[in-house]
Amino acid sequence: MSEGLRERKKRRTREHISGVATRLFHERGFDQVTVAEVAEAANVSRMTVFNYFPRKEDLYLDRYEEIWDRYLDAIRRRGQGESVFDAVHRMLVDLTERGDPLSAVFEGVHEFWAVVTESEALRARVRERREEMETVLAEAIARETGRPAHDPTARLAAAAVCAVSWTAQTEALRRLAAGDPVAEVRADQVRLFDTHFALLASGGLADLGRRDERASAPPAPDA
Repeated sequence: MSEGLRERKKRRTREHISGVATRLFHERGFDQVTVAEVAEAANVSRMTVFNYFPRKEDLYLDRYEEIWDRYLDAIRRRGQGESVFDAVHRMLVDLTERGDPLSAVFEGVHEFWAVVTESEALRARVRERREEMETVLAEAIARETGRPAHDPTARLAAAAVCAVSWTAQTEALRRLAAGDPVAEVRADQVRLFDTHFALLASGGLADLGRRDERASAPPAPDA
């Protein structure tokens, strides 16, 4: 479904506020900037900022829902013969090879995470968002595999997927901080995904959610 005028305006306002906030946080540090200062710099009211971002931390960490959507979409639209792990593996490799900002391997990503490292509030929010992401993934995996909403196997699979992603991200950030070339780190991250998903595939969860090749094709993307 195409984006309507109202939705497009709201998205642009949200992006504008987040962009202004990110610039201020980079210039002065997250803890040294108030929401009121963000509102003034963005030429909106303080209430408008909170309407879009109920928590100050989300002004900076504003793309987690996008990340979740990529995982959920990959799982829901996995191809015939693909397992849950196969689908997520393919999606992560695609993001990384294209240098998508959501892949966490791009020019400037180290500077982005340096702001997080310097703020206890941001570090705590990252931990919360990761826990939320794991829960959302577990629910999706349970739903896609016909299991109860709080199925322990679905939770285990979600934790494994998240561990692969976060381990690769941590390694990439370490290397980028050390000055390794982005292209080299990106190629190695793809290999790391291949290695770690192969390890998962060698265990008892290898076929979790594997779509029957005789089943109907997954739904097409929305027009």
